[in-house]
Amino acid sequence: MAEAELIYDLRPVSHITVGALGVPGKRTFFIQGIQETIVATLVVEKEHVIALARGIFETLERLGLGNLSVSMTEEEMELVEPIDPLFRIGQLGLGYDPSSRLLMIVAYELPEEENPPTIKVVRFWATPEQTLKMARHAMVVAAAGRPLCVLCGRPIDPDGHFCPKRNGHGEKADLT
Repeated sequence: MAEAELIYDLRPVSHITVGALGVPGKRTFFIQGIQETIVATLVVEKEHVIALARGIFETLERLGLGNLSVSMTEEEMELVEPIDPLFRIGQLGLGYDPSSRLLMIVAYELPEEENPPTIKVVRFWATPEQTLKMARHAMVVAAAGRPLCVLCGRPIDPDGHFCPKRNGHGEKADLT
């Protein structure tokens, strides 16, 4: 079993966000946290972004913080240059520390080799307000991509897609 190597423990972050670069269907998603001069950027899958946002919404609701009032602009939620990822995320976790009133997002590296001796880990500690902004922005970023098929939930390319829910009837799903 690989040993965890904590490379950054940003407690607390001054900024945390998600973003995507590229054209729909070929976008790369990122989670980015900043603390003083440290900019920690990680590559993440779109599905992780959506799951993290949902987890944040659920956690804040369980904590009785589901009614937080926050405002944000697209500009303040943009990724900060340089976008130089430390690693690709394989697994994300979410926790809460009641003594500091901070949520923790822990990101584990997706190892490039089988049975690595260590797996890199980054922890982002953020206020409920910061994580709520990030979660709302994450849903906007995820929705800006290709539309999803109402039958199978897979992304639809500009020229359509093969839908397994149609049981082989028709090459492409007709969603009109």
